[in-house]
Amino acid sequence: MTGGFVFSEKPIPIESGKGAYLYGEDGTEFLDFGASYAVAALGHAHPAVTEAVQDQIGTLTYVQASYPVDARTELYQKLAALAPGNIENVWLCNSGTEANEAAMKFARSATGRSKIVATKRGFHGRTLGALAMTWKDKYKEPFEPLAGGIEFVPYDDPEALSEAVDEETAALFLEPVQGEGGIHPASASYLEHAREVTEDAGAALVFDEIQTGVGRTGDLWACEGIGVEPDILTSAKGIANGLPLGATLVKDWIAEESGDHGSTYSGGPVVCAAANATLDTIIEEDVPATAAHVGEYLQHELEVATEEHDLPVREIRGLGLMIGVQVKRGANRVLKNLALSEQVLALPAGRTVVRLLPPLIIDEDHADQFVDSFVEVLG
Repeated sequence: MTGGFVFSEKPIPIESGKGAYLYGEDGTEFLDFGASYAVAALGHAHPAVTEAVQDQIGTLTYVQASYPVDARTELYQKLAALAPGNIENVWLCNSGTEANEAAMKFARSATGRSKIVATKRGFHGRTLGALAMTWKDKYKEPFEPLAGGIEFVPYDDPEALSEAVDEETAALFLEPVQGEGGIHPASASYLEHAREVTEDAGAALVFDEIQTGVGRTGDLWACEGIGVEPDILTSAKGIANGLPLGATLVKDWIAEESGDHGSTYSGGPVVCAAANATLDTIIEEDVPATAAHVGEYLQHELEVATEEHDLPVREIRGLGLMIGVQVKRGANRVLKNLALSEQVLALPAGRTVVRLLPPLIIDEDHADQFVDSFVEVLG
């Protein structure tokens, strides 16, 4: 058996990266509009993150979470301060799926209930618990049976929430903007209704901000832009700008009855140092505002180009720098042509959606470069 057998490798060996660009072994420059699924929030080889990691790894690489470490303590405090509303408790892990697994366990323990309500087209991870809350059968069928007690409802459908969330419900899991499901932002009224029905039922409202968090949608957290406060918020992807880190942020009533949970690598000093540098930079340089401005500019230019060049595009939707372009032909074909003929990298979200998750530090020139390449491929 060879290594990496679960991944389908692309024929583009990457050697290095800088800012919004990746570089192949032969020096070919690629504009990175996928950021490895929103992971490289500040772009590649960001100097502040690099320096923080080098300083920490030269002092202490790892000690388990029972021992206080400055980098970890600082991150606990920082995330508690930056979390929306009255969320003040932090549990650290290594990935988004682990953050959602923890959220699922915490909600069930705190409520004493087992039913979980999730949404169609939703994606919450690939471990057995998080996978059970994920909609697509293609991800689940090889690994069944999965965790039980999951009920799926249509996304952005308030009436469906009213029917599904009841006194047996432990938690409602929602993405404020569905990512893997095709870049579908929820309406504000839908998320407000989600808050109301979970409060009435005594259930936890969980916002999966694995992909939308740390500035991507134009606010530090997508839920802040809407003004709806969850009981649990999960984060990962860009939180440590490329190092593996996830976080489950919870209100007191969840933390007080969260049950026994742990992880050997919870909050390693090196990844915490990376996260502290990432979050400091995002706040100090007002990166969410950049994402809002450039994201709006990019969507507008894509819409203008679609009309002017009569491109085979059905819809352009998104929030900030989380944008989906639904094309009339297969997304994978478009992505392959972008990569090989235009040296531009992006992502699919289903069969017909080109997903754009560029580093949050891109500017209008980067947006123009992408639009020109997109027109060249689809024109």
